[in-house]
Amino acid sequence: MSKKVIDLDNVVVKFAGDSGDGIQLSGTQFTNTTALMGEEVATFPDYPAEIRAPQGTVGGVSGFQLHFGKNIHTPGDKCDVLVALNPAAIMANIKMIKRGGTIIADIDTFSEKNLEKAGFEEDTLDKIKQDYKLIEAPISSMTQETLKESGLDIKVIMKSKNMFALGIVYNLFGFPTKHSEDFFDEKFKNKPELAKANKKVLKGGFNYAAAIQAMPSFRVHAPTDLKGKYRNISGNVATAWGLLAAAEKTGLKLFLGSYPITPASEILMEISNRKDLGAKSFQAEDEIGGIVSAIGASFAGNLAATSTSGPGLALKSEALGLAVITELPLVVVNVQRGGPSTGLPTKTEQSDLFQALAGRNGESPVPVIAASTPSNCFEYAYEAARIALEHMTPVLLLTDSYLANGTEAWRIPQMKDLQNISTKFINSDAEEYLPYERDENLVRKWAVPGMKGFEHRIGGLEKMDITGTVSYVPVNHEKMTELRENKVEKIADFIPDQIVEGNPESETLILGWGSTYGHITSAITELKDEGIELAFAQFNYIMPLPKNTSEVLAKYKKIIVCELNRGQFAAYLRMKFPEYKYEQVNKVQGLPFTVADIKTSIKQKLEN
Repeated sequence: MSKKVIDLDNVVVKFAGDSGDGIQLSGTQFTNTTALMGEEVATFPDYPAEIRAPQGTVGGVSGFQLHFGKNIHTPGDKCDVLVALNPAAIMANIKMIKRGGTIIADIDTFSEKNLEKAGFEEDTLDKIKQDYKLIEAPISSMTQETLKESGLDIKVIMKSKNMFALGIVYNLFGFPTKHSEDFFDEKFKNKPELAKANKKVLKGGFNYAAAIQAMPSFRVHAPTDLKGKYRNISGNVATAWGLLAAAEKTGLKLFLGSYPITPASEILMEISNRKDLGAKSFQAEDEIGGIVSAIGASFAGNLAATSTSGPGLALKSEALGLAVITELPLVVVNVQRGGPSTGLPTKTEQSDLFQALAGRNGESPVPVIAASTPSNCFEYAYEAARIALEHMTPVLLLTDSYLANGTEAWRIPQMKDLQNISTKFINSDAEEYLPYERDENLVRKWAVPGMKGFEHRIGGLEKMDITGTVSYVPVNHEKMTELRENKVEKIADFIPDQIVEGNPESETLILGWGSTYGHITSAITELKDEGIELAFAQFNYIMPLPKNTSEVLAKYKKIIVCELNRGQFAAYLRMKFPEYKYEQVNKVQGLPFTVADIKTSIKQKLEN
């Protein structure tokens, strides 16, 4: 008897298990194959902060969720298929599985001890079987059986059980195993016995699923509209590549001075691998060393950047003020995470907005922009570099853990199609150099050490307007403060107007900023299908705001601001445009919104 094939337009799959179970590798491999099969895909890796999280406990569960099909904007709310490598993986995700969804569980791990660790009660398993399709797969023992003659020790063998699970999922969706097999050949080219073992286990899982009649079979029929050359990319890698592209476009060398911090470390790692493009990376002894080395690189005429997360940005604040007063180009990337203090290092949040806008001593205006998808981290890293170089200012780029670790399809651009970036270097034939002489946009010229005849001093003490000599003149300080502020405000002339999506004629405007874009877009689309049409504006330029912001806000009777904090962007808008009223939808759980979260909140506010 052949299996019944379930046709879907899109599907959500989640792999879950202990931190040492290789969950992230399984998820990444399935994601890459999904993308190569022509599906649109978005992912959300979720893992504990502890390096050695307690095994078998709910707090120690690592997860990797992906959503694929057509018109995919989020990693999905609830999963259709959960692959659970222990009981705790089920308990950690039970509320995130669709009623009637499929759970493929490694039944070999369901010992009395593991069930107790996971919080299973006597009737828990029976209740799960009532609400979900539970497939009890002997993943661990089948992995051992598959490799019993491999000559490998049991620890090595059990490390490959994630590949048995991956093979099952490949069969579920009719996907080939070839792409992962090629990956093993490359990864273990110096250890062919491990490549052979992983391929054998992968095939074992695939064949097991084919033989088990209870195992479902899904097909996602969503031919993609994507055209061009694409690859799967994470937000951190996209950010690194955006900076690299800006350096290539301008002919400058890229210097990144950073200190490793979750979840931003991958930016440093990626740029350190790009010596072939002339990039230089410096792993500093601390966060302060990272930013001051970057300021020094900027002073020397490089495209300079530093990357961090919220606690690191706090440590960088004094040096960022130095970049403000010296008016040197610098890109500061803040990959936001849950706070305060160490907070939730591996979880996502948008709670650093106030810190980005005003978290420095004195009047220290800094342009702030925010990426909204993993792939457009490339676009906004490039844009941050453009603003920094063309306006001689440090720029803060906000991403977050959700964007940094999430992946999606990215259309690889051609260098010729990227916006040109001009630099403000002083002409070598100029008669004299006045460090704070400004053009019509209040931008000063850039001279670097080694330019004969243009020697000068800049630093943290206030400077005299135009000449740049140290100045304690009260009126001059006020003037320089105003000039620095006005220069940042004038950047609004060089950024696009704010666009409105959805139904611009609606009486209600939904606002978001940064990484909430995908979930709000999906919620607006689903509400439209239910007969509720709304206008929607997602802000990427925060400081300064687009010039038409007030014009946009004035058109709507009700404005609802959705953000992953207690209302920082809403408070910022109240300060800038107090004539309008703002309602809020907020979430501070270390998790992104779900589409259901937003839909429910919007409906409640519309009813009220």
